[in-house]
Amino acid sequence: MSTKTATATDKTPEEEATFSFRESDIQRARDLVGVYHAVTQRDQFSRATPDVMRAFARSYGDDNPLFVDEEYGFDTRWGGQIAPPMINIAVTKDLLADPVPKDQRRPPFRGIHVFVSGSTTEWYRPVYDGDTVYSFQGFADVELKESEFAGRSLLVTRMHVQFNQRAEIVQTQRVLTIHTERHESKKRKKYDTIEPASYTPDEIAEIDAIYEAEARRGAEPRYWEDVEVGESLGLMAKGPLTTTDMIVFHSGGYGFAPYTPCTGRLAYRNRQRIGAFYVPNDQGVPDVAQRIHWDAEYARSIGLPTSYDYGMLRDCWLTHFLTDWIGDDGWIETMSSQMRKFNYLGDTHRFTGEVVGKRREGDRYLVDLEFRGTSQRGEVTCPATAAVSLPSRDTDLAGLRTPPSELSAIAARMLQRHGQLRAERRRGKA
Repeated sequence: MSTKTATATDKTPEEEATFSFRESDIQRARDLVGVYHAVTQRDQFSRATPDVMRAFARSYGDDNPLFVDEEYGFDTRWGGQIAPPMINIAVTKDLLADPVPKDQRRPPFRGIHVFVSGSTTEWYRPVYDGDTVYSFQGFADVELKESEFAGRSLLVTRMHVQFNQRAEIVQTQRVLTIHTERHESKKRKKYDTIEPASYTPDEIAEIDAIYEAEARRGAEPRYWEDVEVGESLGLMAKGPLTTTDMIVFHSGGYGFAPYTPCTGRLAYRNRQRIGAFYVPNDQGVPDVAQRIHWDAEYARSIGLPTSYDYGMLRDCWLTHFLTDWIGDDGWIETMSSQMRKFNYLGDTHRFTGEVVGKRREGDRYLVDLEFRGTSQRGEVTCPATAAVSLPSRDTDLAGLRTPPSELSAIAARMLQRHGQLRAERRRGKA
């Protein structure tokens, strides 16, 4: 352990290093658009159990009994407990697969910060108690541009496809990530004027009153015929955001693969695997760059006023807002979100929205929605749109879509290869 005292001329290794985009990384990313590979690293959880579903729902503040009660779902159209919509970010079992060719490996983007800017998710079927969730992924789009915040930026849209142990597509998700150079974001200091939020007891009481008034639609069906264009979706609160919220979100399963923050000997081994992900803290101890979400000093070191949330946390909040409104019998078919502003520690969000359209597609009765999360600064940080399938008085059921056949074929081939490799391993051990 070093006891050396830093002087005004001392610089940490992070300050000495100037990480910039490598042209080879950018070209590699472009070459990989449309190339899919099996996810061979498991996430925090690999199977949806009652405990996993409950813990994940509660990690973002959702107490919907469809997700947290082992018995409630048996009395609904789903016939059992189902997982929250965003379960894909916490549950993935590793697939056995052939090694990825060297020229198809993802670029490392060493020393580059990555921000989630938005996502489009499409849901096809529920994840049930006992389901194993597998995944394959790849780049769907790569675009180089200049950013007001961080200068040169690379916009990478990642395609994630989740399927169950029967090779049935559960959902797909296109995630827009912005890759920025750390030294550029620090120099520009765009956010120096933003002050962390603080609250009086009366202001906390106002937020508490929103929580008190929130209600789920629950078992009472919301029929398509009864919905009117212009109808309000109600009001939901989230916040004020605390470090505890980030810890709870992690404990529910988010934020581990592929970086896998860990401790002790495991952290040492992880450091050997992805050394650039570990940035020395003020005490000279290598620590994960992911700590930007709970280490305010580190966040300030790259030009931000304090730590901030994960974009996927707000996606969870957005789906929570929707599932409360649609009720037990409804289904979120698709949702697109944008993360336009940071959500800093101390920030509070109010979620509002309205119905903007109604339509029928085959046997599905759909309602189009626009909704958003607005911070206490009056900034809309996460606008979103969605299409939800509702029960009709004619059919009494919300229809579900059939997933794209080409994705189903990829899932089937990957699961088949997974089984072949498992069999080879067993024979090798015999």
